Amino acid sequence: MPTGIAPLPGGLLSHGWDITAGGERFVARLAEPAARQPVEAGLVAAEHLRGRGIEAGRPVRTLAGGLTAETPGGAMAVLRRTPGRTLDGRDPVDQQFWGDRLGAVHRALQTFTHPGLRRGNPLDPDAPHLGAEPWLREAVAGAATAATRLTVTDRLTYGVLHGDPAPEVFLVDPATGRAGLLDCGAGGTGPLLYDVAAAVIYAGGPDTAAELLDGYLAAGPVDEDELHAALPVMLRLRWAVHADRAARRLAAGEGGEGDGEVLRRARAALAAAPEPR
Repeated sequence: MPTGIAPLPGGLLSHGWDITAGGERFVARLAEPAARQPVEAGLVAAEHLRGRGIEAGRPVRTLAGGLTAETPGGAMAVLRRTPGRTLDGRDPVDQQFWGDRLGAVHRALQTFTHPGLRRGNPLDPDAPHLGAEPWLREAVAGAATAATRLTVTDRLTYGVLHGDPAPEVFLVDPATGRAGLLDCGAGGTGPLLYDVAAAVIYAGGPDTAAELLDGYLAAGPVDEDELHAALPVMLRLRWAVHADRAARRLAAGEGGEGDGEVLRRARAALAAAPEPR
């Protein structure tokens, strides 16, 4: 029986818990039922990372040998927790670890393939729940259009995405100095700068993410010119994804006060986003 269960912060794509049982620590992730294949792709990707010297959570298989279990709430995965403390996204030294590991993960997964990986635009501007706020549909459509235009007119670096690279997903072991991550996410494939934009938002925005970006550029496959050219569009897209998911939860009666705050912050960020030239 577990002796301790604590919710993990973040969780745009899933809900997570830090669990202590039998003297060991585990991470449990619950994703929506439709995300089972992407979640399993992420678990296999973590194995790929470990084979390349990057610490990542090891999945605990079901009695039948599966990577995930079907539950009424969705697809559940349990992993043995990587040793170490989670990172503080506002600390400059931790930002360096964070950016370095995200870049290393992107580079290590350039040769990874799995049938569960999905590719495509995560937004549907015609979705009914986008009518919840008068500004929402137009803002989401504008962000999706700008991202599509960027992918057509610019040469971007594509690869396997984590999807939700919050600082709490990454760890550093004080005993060894090695940094790793709890799990590999279920982000599918797309422009790698989408992950970078997600991390920048968690860091508080571009003005407070300098060390994160320096660490990423030193370790990742994206060069500085691409980062500066495409990051504003990817930030706009990520904020639109936040708004879309918050509105979807509220429309389904599953949201809370936190989703209202997400919509407020997303509206302000999307209104301030520069229009691409």
